[in-house]
Amino acid sequence: MDLKLKDKVILVSGGAKGIGEAIVKVLAAEGAIPVIIGRNEADNLKVLAEIESAGAQAFQIRAELTRPEECEKVIRLTLEKFGRIDSLVNNAGVNDSVGLENGSYEGFVASLHKNVIHYYLLAHHALPSLKKSKGAAIVNISSKTAETGQGGTSAYAAANGARNALTREWAVELLPHSIRVNSVIVAECWTPLYESWIKTLSNPEEKLKDIVSKIPLENRMTTAKEIADTVAFLLSERSSHTTGQLIHVDGGYVHLDRAIG
Repeated sequence: MDLKLKDKVILVSGGAKGIGEAIVKVLAAEGAIPVIIGRNEADNLKVLAEIESAGAQAFQIRAELTRPEECEKVIRLTLEKFGRIDSLVNNAGVNDSVGLENGSYEGFVASLHKNVIHYYLLAHHALPSLKKSKGAAIVNISSKTAETGQGGTSAYAAANGARNALTREWAVELLPHSIRVNSVIVAECWTPLYESWIKTLSNPEEKLKDIVSKIPLENRMTTAKEIADTVAFLLSERSSHTTGQLIHVDGGYVHLDRAIG
């Protein structure tokens, strides 16, 4: 299926690692021009080189998205380079375990800056260009924590609740401009960050086996590529009448009965 993304300039925050890297590579393979946004330029350049060596196009911008002025910089540099922005993928963030008991005002607010404020700012600054682009779309990557809770991660759960709410709010606000806005909800997805987390536990192999046993479809983790494929579809005109949706790519983890299997 041709997703008709060729030459579309698409911003991807957190595009050098994990799910973001997978999204960038899928978009490049579809002929789009992903703009890799990440705080570590070496990581950005590594992914950029891999894409270019495969004969595709991309661009990279080093930015610390917790700083509001850096969000504006991303948009400015992209427009200086390409003169347009066709779509946006908000993906950057981290489950930083700022809980209710163990957290603080400073930690909670800092986590919101890491996980949702830049979602708003990138969309806000990109909007004038998105409105000029035919078939523009926004995809927000979100997490099950907003729906299931997790414990010990109040700030991250709050940020994901906000991501989901903004998805529907923006879908309504942008109807007059035919800009579609959807969210992909991630549950248990294998990434370098997830692997690092599991290794911090006293019984990583046992814990991973327990987690995987609770994923209904095939008792396996979701892959970053599976998330990326769904994102590419939602950005494409093949999903031209889909907006305001929270789409779970999770092997049934959130909604199917735990008694299965």
